[in-house]
Amino acid sequence: MPRIVTLAGDGIGPEVMEQAERVLRALPLELELDPRPFGGGAIKTLGAALPDETLAAAKSADAVLLAAIGLPEFDGKPVRPEQGLLKIRQELGVYANLRPAKAGAIDLLIVRELIGGIYFGKHGRHPDGRAYDTLEYSADEIERVARTAFELARTRRHKLLSVDKANVLETSRLWREVVTELGKEYRDVALSHMYVDNCALQIVLDATQFDVLLTENMMGDILSDEVAGFCGGLGLAASASIGAAGTPGIFEPVHGSAPDIAGKGLANPAAMLLTTSLLLAYGLGEHAWAAKLDAAVAHALTVVQTPDQGGTASTADVGDAVLAALGL
Repeated sequence: MPRIVTLAGDGIGPEVMEQAERVLRALPLELELDPRPFGGGAIKTLGAALPDETLAAAKSADAVLLAAIGLPEFDGKPVRPEQGLLKIRQELGVYANLRPAKAGAIDLLIVRELIGGIYFGKHGRHPDGRAYDTLEYSADEIERVARTAFELARTRRHKLLSVDKANVLETSRLWREVVTELGKEYRDVALSHMYVDNCALQIVLDATQFDVLLTENMMGDILSDEVAGFCGGLGLAASASIGAAGTPGIFEPVHGSAPDIAGKGLANPAAMLLTTSLLLAYGLGEHAWAAKLDAAVAHALTVVQTPDQGGTASTADVGDAVLAALGL
């Protein structure tokens, strides 16, 4: 029986996680849900954002479903919830972050390298006050995420755009070399390259031209937030982070913990439920149920709207509408 470790986290996390768990329990699938402490609450009770027991459970699970972390009271503190997020990504080796965007004729997927690049390079300040952040990539790091992108392109429209800044950055020149060479193994996928600044412009001009976009870490961070604007913003954005075959992925909505509305039943669980769909597809291989859940969420959002969408529906109301649309 597949086991899913659930990390409700902080703020609105427990509320939106409750709706995801309702859906997973209602599906005619044999699943075990294993809730574990994570984030600010774990720091308060156990002294660590990612307790050892939680990490061990995640490593042995089939998938990890994460809601949200972060509390203002930990800002600037030595131990912060965000440290747990970076650590669990590294420990599980989820190097490919998938950010889908569907809206009208737009249907694209960003594959972002997640555990390398400038966010994980050496950083600091020199004695003279100058600051530095180091951007490094190895050929192996590039190849593994690129292979993921090529394989995903094969399941879609067989188009892959690799995004870089090869006219300026040496890391981007290596990126382009590795992706181009790997492309020889995927002759059925139309590979092209584009500088990141032009890509940002082209997304605004005509996002329908894109199928799968492959990017390094920081570029993907920025571009994925840009395309989220087509889908209602970050509050409705879902993501999946996957690694090598046989290792558990981490599935999490893009939105934050929104502590200002926590406990009020006002949070929109749509992103959490769309993330659950990604878990079904990429974590468990249940593509049919993933498609049904996507459709159910889309329908529910036309029937009930939470305050962020201009309505008065509660978090549970959205969950009710999704279950009704699924016929469960």
